[in-house]
Amino acid sequence: MMHNEIIYSLTDWIEKNLDKTLSIDEVAAKSGYSKWHLQRMFRGVKKQTLGGYIRERRLTLAAEALCLTQRPVFDIAMQYGYDSQQTFSRVFRRQFSQTPTAYRHTMCHQRAAQPHRVNFSYSENTGQAVEEHCTGR
Repeated sequence: MMHNEIIYSLTDWIEKNLDKTLSIDEVAAKSGYSKWHLQRMFRGVKKQTLGGYIRERRLTLAAEALCLTQRPVFDIAMQYGYDSQQTFSRVFRRQFSQTPTAYRHTMCHQRAAQPHRVNFSYSENTGQAVEEHCTGR
């Protein structure tokens, strides 16, 4: 179906621009569709809202940065478009059931205790960030 191709092409563009400020207006302009029509098409194909998709992808990348770097939480929050560390922490806690600092602490202990790495991906089925534990070395 044509809508699938449009939305998957658009999600590729979104992925490449997650580190920039992305408004729904800007994404709609990029797609060539009205904001209303694009959001309807997106929900039909991805089974979630466009704003929700962008937010969850950014949170997934932020979670990965928390695990793999020692950068301050504030810097990671700013990189992924949050105005404050408090807002980032609140949204992060909603998604991952713990604060960014607690998440980092938990994941660092898990990584030190087990010789595996954690990959982060986005589940097309559930529309949620997913941690995949791999045994690759």
